[in-house]
Amino acid sequence: MCHHDAVAYVEIAGHRIWHEVTGDGPPVVLLHGGFSGASAFFAQTPVIAQAGYRVHVPERRGHAHTPDIEGPLTYSVMADDTVAYLEAQVDGPAILIGWSDGAVVALLVAQRRPQLVERMVLIGQYYNSGGRPPNDDLEAMLGSSEAMNFLRTEYDASSPDGPDHFPVVYAKMMEMIRSEPEIDLAALADVHVPTLVLQGDRDLVTVEHSAAVVAALPDARLAVLPGTHGLPIESPATVNPLLLAFLEHGTAFPSLMPVDGA
Repeated sequence: MCHHDAVAYVEIAGHRIWHEVTGDGPPVVLLHGGFSGASAFFAQTPVIAQAGYRVHVPERRGHAHTPDIEGPLTYSVMADDTVAYLEAQVDGPAILIGWSDGAVVALLVAQRRPQLVERMVLIGQYYNSGGRPPNDDLEAMLGSSEAMNFLRTEYDASSPDGPDHFPVVYAKMMEMIRSEPEIDLAALADVHVPTLVLQGDRDLVTVEHSAAVVAALPDARLAVLPGTHGLPIESPATVNPLLLAFLEHGTAFPSLMPVDGA
């Protein structure tokens, strides 16, 4: 099936969603983090598309070009939106790559609708408050006037809801960050989707937590690379080959060791 690249709004479950679609091949869906959008994956999208995949990058409600929807913003709501998007726009099960908040969304989608997910990569995210580094003060950082001004400038540049709406989305996001996610890792035993858990060594999640996530999932591998929460933007030269190897081989990373004694 031949597809054309698209940067457009699509109607999903009665709501307008902005997405970008690039390339041809098996579907890969990139799920961005909080307060960001499709542009966060500028260093990944073209590389994955050139490797022979059809890359979808939807923007979630209240983020970037996608309008907000009345009511609270929760990971559960965003996962439901993502399920609806996958059903409407993606042919067959997809590989999900979620970064930060997008990783929680990916995991919930795999829990609820495993038939929609072939594999997933979860980048730089804790799944309950036990996974936050002891010195992490995400709320204080996001609550600073510098952070607010930066986020507002980004939001105003693309949101169809207009600049007056930023405080509404900001308040919803901060409420979500304060209270979520609180996923019991024991529940991950039911998620049989092959998974790569990836983080920076100085990320907003402890390596111990990511190791516990990998231990809880039936088919998962852990990768820790030098870097911070901005890993995919900071270090595409190390991140991208790892993503491409996982896209091609799943958790059975290719070995350079001769297996037959040759």
